[in-house]
Amino acid sequence: MSHTVLRPDAVLVQAVIAGALSFAHLHDLAAAAGQDGWKAWAYPISVDLLLVAAWRRLRSGGAKAGAWCWFLVALTASLGANIATAGLLDLDAVPAWLRILVAGWPAVAFLGGTLLVHGAPKTDTAPTPEEPRTVWDDAPTAAPSAPQLPTTATASPPSATTAVPPALVAHARKVADDHRTRTGTPIDTTTLRARLGVPLPLAEAIAAQLT
Repeated sequence: MSHTVLRPDAVLVQAVIAGALSFAHLHDLAAAAGQDGWKAWAYPISVDLLLVAAWRRLRSGGAKAGAWCWFLVALTASLGANIATAGLLDLDAVPAWLRILVAGWPAVAFLGGTLLVHGAPKTDTAPTPEEPRTVWDDAPTAAPSAPQLPTTATASPPSATTAVPPALVAHARKVADDHRTRTGTPIDTTTLRARLGVPLPLAEAIAAQLT
């Protein structure tokens, strides 16, 4: 039967010591400011809870400006109590402004905790709708068309005796062979014109050279 070996965690021990000291300092400061009895014990709990809420909000992601703000407020309250009770403040004669801050702390802590817990933004976002696809998206890509002829050449339809560039004839022959392979029939002039992107008279002249 195996036995679980408990190993001390230095970070956990340090956190317990720091929390206990800070808890005691907050209690002493609240008691010195006139919050005696159970109220003095409630102040350190309030500060620690605000720290925990702010830290959890920071870890959850999203907008962090508000979480950092309340984290610094709670951290200032904790550090302020530690410094004030370290001999820098006469706990027998607490100034009036400090009594006001201590007395108003519960309302501040309640506001901060409420905003942090109940004001957390939702991380779930609606899925982005996909763009509608058309039949053209799935259509096979047509073979590259031949370079367009200059405007001066296409402005006036070529005559039947007009010589067609050999490169264009060679490209048209490849297009015709591909059409015959896929369909089993010779390519017609209309289809050839559409595949090459040339005027109809030029397409007729090319088709005449393919036969």
